[in-house]
Amino acid sequence: MRVGLISDTHDLMRPEAIDALRGCDHLIHAGDICSPKVLEALSALAPLTVVRGNNDAGLWAKAVPASAVVALEGARILVIHDLADLRGAVPKDIDVVVSGHSHRPLIQARGGVRFVNPGSAGPRRFTLPIAVAELVIEEGNVSPRIIELTVAPKVVSRN
Repeated sequence: MRVGLISDTHDLMRPEAIDALRGCDHLIHAGDICSPKVLEALSALAPLTVVRGNNDAGLWAKAVPASAVVALEGARILVIHDLADLRGAVPKDIDVVVSGHSHRPLIQARGGVRFVNPGSAGPRRFTLPIAVAELVIEEGNVSPRIIELTVAPKVVSRN
């Protein structure tokens, strides 16, 4: 099973991100969506689990949970926008924690739990890469990978 991870789109659904996530069996958005249009685009690709980020506001965002747990192919995944909101230890039945917020792609193992931040697929922040990630899950074994996106540079018109 291939699970696509995306975060911090900030109302920008890049075609490069759509292409990278195409063919996934499930998608996870770790918050800072900023528009329901982003969720519509992702939902057209695969079933979607989503959490609310600190920049998600309005009536549509109130229906989005602050955290979620999804079980896929024998792996239990906790989704949260900001790791600072993860109070205390990760529950023992969680295999992977997916987060966003920092815009920094990260794969790290801590205490038998994999922590994955896909980075930001939205507007570039400082010199951080634009990225998404994936989890390949086989019989409960999880292999995460960051996918750095190559995006076309902005064209500046000089008249």
